[in-house]
Formats: sequence, structure tokens, C-alpha cells
Amino acid sequence: MFQKILIANRGEIACRVIVSCRRMGVASVAVYSDADRAARHVAMADEAVHLGGPAPADSYLQGDRIIEAAKATGAQAIHPGYGFLSENPDFVDAVEAAGLVFIGPSAKAIRAMGLKDAAKALMEEAGVPVVPGYHGADQDPAHLAQEAGRIGYPVLIKAVAGGGGKGMRRVDDPGEFADALASAQSEARNAFGNPDVLIEKYILQPRHIEVQVFGDGHRAVHLFERDCSLQRRHQKVIEEAPAPGMTPEMRKVMGAAATRAAEAIGYKGAGTIEFIVDGSEGLRPDGFWFMEMNTRLQVEHPVTEAITGIDLVEWQLRVASGEPLPARQEDLRITGHAFEARLYAEDVPAGFLPATGRLAHLQFPDAARIETGVRQGDAISPWYDPMIAKIVTHGPTRAVALRALESALVDTEVAGSVTNLDFLIALTRHEGFREGEVDTGLIGSDLDALVAAAEADPRVRALAVVGLAGLADPQVKGGATLWQPLRRTIAWEGGEAVLEVLGPGAARVTLDGTGHEVRWQGGRWWVDETLMRHRIVSHDAGVSVFGGRTVHLVPLDPLARDAAAAGDEVTLAPMPGLVKSVHVKAGQAVKAGDRLAVLEAMKMEHSLTAWRDGVVAEVMASAGDQVEAGAPLIRLEEEEE
Repeated sequence: MFQKILIANRGEIACRVIVSCRRMGVASVAVYSDADRAARHVAMADEAVHLGGPAPADSYLQGDRIIEAAKATGAQAIHPGYGFLSENPDFVDAVEAAGLVFIGPSAKAIRAMGLKDAAKALMEEAGVPVVPGYHGADQDPAHLAQEAGRIGYPVLIKAVAGGGGKGMRRVDDPGEFADALASAQSEARNAFGNPDVLIEKYILQPRHIEVQVFGDGHRAVHLFERDCSLQRRHQKVIEEAPAPGMTPEMRKVMGAAATRAAEAIGYKGAGTIEFIVDGSEGLRPDGFWFMEMNTRLQVEHPVTEAITGIDLVEWQLRVASGEPLPARQEDLRITGHAFEARLYAEDVPAGFLPATGRLAHLQFPDAARIETGVRQGDAISPWYDPMIAKIVTHGPTRAVALRALESALVDTEVAGSVTNLDFLIALTRHEGFREGEVDTGLIGSDLDALVAAAEADPRVRALAVVGLAGLADPQVKGGATLWQPLRRTIAWEGGEAVLEVLGPGAARVTLDGTGHEVRWQGGRWWVDETLMRHRIVSHDAGVSVFGGRTVHLVPLDPLARDAAAAGDEVTLAPMPGLVKSVHVKAGQAVKAGDRLAVLEAMKMEHSLTAWRDGVVAEVMASAGDQVEAGAPLIRLEEEEE
């Protein structure tokens, strides 16, 4: 076993690896960027080495510096985590050339699965089912119709060029194929100058089910499946294991296919075989197809650990150090059910825009497994993925585990940044999801209801007003006996209320013309004779009420300047980030929807577009500028008639 390893990553996955290292007696070396100098993973590690600037290209993607750090600290191996260099075969070659061990698959295996077309061909040779389709050069309508029949209806006609849904038609019946093909080709020709199409099997009710595999370079086992169908914009939101509705027959067939896939490339370490599954008629052994292989540990690996009782990071270290597989397939069992919810700093009503901020308050429930790379007081950096934590629950049944997840989310407290917490709670309460009716379109079909900024319970808002008035502290000091008779207006950003102290531990809060009686009694809050399970927390960013739908109130800053002075004429940065490019100049006429600039934040690019017709009056940022949220970028003026 290794004496010391270097972890070539950051955040929650670096912390996760360190936990296993500590338990196994293996020393850990962290690496960090300028932005992560005081990060949690740096504090947890036995040693830490600085890499460079905050941009990943200047730090966590600097393979040569990472290898130098490993050698300088006496580390014998490098754990890549996920993301960054974890699936870079050139980095693997460099690690091994330096005389170090890469804790993961070989460069050859990564390359074999790196190109999707080549990977699918390899999987077909290994007897792993792939999505039926035709991608050939023969575009004769009769030939295409023949291929559609071979694939089986419904099929999807897709333009080979471009995107945006142009040149795409779903066909449910052979009699509709000719007209749909002609329409798709015409649209593709007009949009892209290329009428060629491909034909693929259309999956009616797609589910994303993946199988955890583990190999030692010679043989492999699978550790059962995870369902990752709850997605938005192809990003996983809540994962679970095992998959709801899975039958023993299908599990056996899927597991065997995944194991064949891993053994076909001599896979070593932890990996995931991702399948697209047709759930329209239940889970069937002939209704799943290979999509891709992730040649690394997955973000959602904790749910597999929860149902198997296996530490996958421990297995990674043991196999990388030369041990054979720690278990045989027949030794592995499923116990209970597990869920993982990804808590992000993001503005859900604004379209899931990544957010930043300093975590003025952060508290997690003891009953859940928490994977996090941040602490209270830490800042969510614009340079990296804005994940705050993964919240994992386990129970004897799916219903128990899901109820535990809902409870854990309700008891999670975050202030200082907007988050997707309420959205996650809404998902756990979604009737279809509770019943196990999951597919990749669930969130999209019910998006409006799930993200609706429902008006908070006025009783909870009344509690927040009490907190903003500074009257919640006595609950900590042993009672509200220090309250004095008082009537005043309490104002915050976006609203105000009248508060009247009625006596020790009691007040009336008038919100929107309606009064609510609030009192502290028996160590609990009561509002309008209703016992509330909520907590009032004051912090640097204001006051928050936790225990259900979270309410945050930010006190007015009397010295703050009116930010509305710019009116609707200025495009503001929606979040901190890097101005990637500017596409207009002063004096240029633009139409509504025209791209003005591109902002890069949290590893994503966001196009900022004109909200109306007009003329660019001023460009206030340049490509390469690092800007804060709310920074003015482009100012428009009215077009002269």
C-alpha cells in the first residue's frame, strides 16, 4: 500500500479522497490555486503545494507542476478525482513516465473510450448493445426508409450538420417517413447548406441508468446500477441506487454487459458504463443501449457505496498499489436504497444561472452523509463548479430513503448565496418521482411548477421580520424578557412590515395589511397559534428562517446608491466571471436577441443578448476583463426614427 499520495483535484472530491486516506493510514498531499489557498481540502491534507493562478489552465490543468509536486513531496501515486486531468491519457503517460502510479485506468483504456463512435464500435464487438441507427453516406430515400424499418419505429431523423432542432423529425409510422424525410432534408438544406441526415432509434421514455464497474486490469465486477434520470440540461440533479423498477433479470443482463465492456479494454480501477434505457413499457432486458463510459470515479459514487457498504476510494488505492480485485461478483450485495442530491449555488428562477457569494451561514443535518468542499465563511468562487455539497441518505426502502432525503434537505441551512435548495425539496415531493416514475424529461415537463417562486408562508416571513428586528436573540439567552414595548417599521430589500412588541416574548407583525402574532414559548416559536419548527438565524448577510421553504431578508443599506439609475439601458453581468468576448461596438445597431458579449463563469459560457432593438451607445468592458456580478457591460440607446 502507498505511504503517501497526491490528490490532483480540489473541492469535495479532494476532501472525499482524504477521508479514505486517513482511515487507511495513507498520507495525503493537496494542490491548490490562488483562489483555493484557504480551502477546506488544503486544511484537511497532510501537506499542500501551490500550483498557480485561479484559472484551471493556470493550476489544476498544469500536469507538469502536479507531477513535480508529487515527486517533491515524496508521493508515490496521484489520484485524479474527477474532472480536470482525470480522463486525460497524456497526463497518465506523463505520470507513469515520471515513475509514479496513476490511480485509475491505463492511458490505453481512456483512449479507447474517449471517442464515442470508436467506443460504440468496440462495444458492439464485445457484445454490448448500442443504440440502433444509420449514419451512412447513402442518402437515397428508399435506402433510408429501409434502414428506418430495420431500426424499428419510432425513429428520429436528424440533420448531420448544425443543431438547434433544425432538420429533426420524429416518425412513428412507416407511412409518414417519406414526407418527414423530405421536410427534414429541406429544412437542413436551408439552415446548413447540407441536406444529409442520419436515422436513430427514438427512445419514447428515456432513462439514464449507469452501472458501476471495477477492474484490476484482468477481470472486472459490477457494483450494480444507479438511476441518474433526474436531469436538467443534461446535468444530473438527484441520483439514486438501485434504479426504481429494476428487475433481477435486467440487472443481471445489464451488469454482465457492463462487465464485458470493462474487460474488453483491460480496465483497471473505478469506472461507469452509462446506458440509455427505454422506460416506456417498464425495464426490459432488450431495452437498454450503451451511451459512453466514464473512465473515472463518478460524482454520484456515494449512493453505490451506501447500498454496497464498499469504500470505492479504498478499492482504488488497493488495486492501484497492485492488489487484485477485493471481491468476487458473488460476494456483492445490495442493501436498502440511497439517494444523492446536488446542492448548488445557482439562481433557479433565473434559469439555473451559477451564483457566487460568501457562505455567511452553513449547517448540515447530522442524519445525512455530507460530501462538501466548503465551510461556513468560505466564498463560492467564479472559477470553478458552484457545488456546495452532495447530500446522501440511505434507508431500508426507496420510500424511507426518499423521505430521509426530503427531511435532510429541509434541515440544510445555507445563507449568503442563492441556491437550488428549494428546487431540490420540490423534487423530493414530486408525486411522479415519489412513485418511481422517472425519466430524463421529468424536470423539463414540470419545470414551471418545480421552480415557481411560490410566495413564502406569511407566518414564516413574520418570523424573519422578528429576526431582522433583532428580537430573536433572546431565545439563545434564555428568554425574551428583555423586549420592551415598541412599534416601528422594519424595512429590508424588497419590502417592509410594522412590528409592535406586545410584551415579553410576544409581538405583532403586520405584513401586507395582515397582522400575525408571534411569540416565543416553551423554547419554540408560535405564529397565530401555530407551532413552527423553524429556526431564525442572523448572520453577516442578513436574517434567514430555515425549516421549510427558506426565507432570507437582507437589511437595507442606508448608504447604498440606487442601482436602478442605469434603468433598462444597460446590460449587467448576471454573475462574476470572465468577459470571454465582446461582439458589438459603439454606434452599432442591434436587434432584440443579437449577441452582445459572452461571459465565462463556473466552467460555462453564457451569451448576453440584446433585450430590444437599439443602438450601442457604450461598451464598458473588454475581452479578458474579470467582472463582478452587476457590473455594467453594454449600454444601449434608443434608435432614432
